[in-house]
Amino acid sequence: MSSDTLTQRGIEFGRRLGKGKVLLVDEDTGDLKLYCLVLEGQGFELFTCTSYEAGVQCLETEPFDFVLVSQGSQAFEGRRVLDRAIQLDRRRAVLVVTRCIDMGCYLEAMQMGAADYVEKPVPPAELLRFVQAHIQVDRLSMQGSAA
Repeated sequence: MSSDTLTQRGIEFGRRLGKGKVLLVDEDTGDLKLYCLVLEGQGFELFTCTSYEAGVQCLETEPFDFVLVSQGSQAFEGRRVLDRAIQLDRRRAVLVVTRCIDMGCYLEAMQMGAADYVEKPVPPAELLRFVQAHIQVDRLSMQGSAA
């Protein structure tokens, strides 16, 4: 794990409940803390990164059920994380979050395979619902393909 990884909160609790492993990549530590507050009490195994490079490294070394990545600026620095996450597993849901919606970044993210593109701050109930729904759908599709 990269030294950029801030926390692996909720790991033991998450393993016991089997809720899923979530990668959170955002340069804003305040936003990361908010995401952790919302998700860790629900039993998710959380990994947080404050740089896009660390996010890509995490994807290379750990399997994740869900990825949340900040767009970054209008240059869409989060594209690298989105691209690598989709390359590794097309079924994995990737949520792109942004401070200011940019139509070009939105279109690019959706064309690349993002599950959604939403503006910050993401309401806690919406974030939780989004993560739970996408992990559940992914698990159901995997069960269906195994049958």
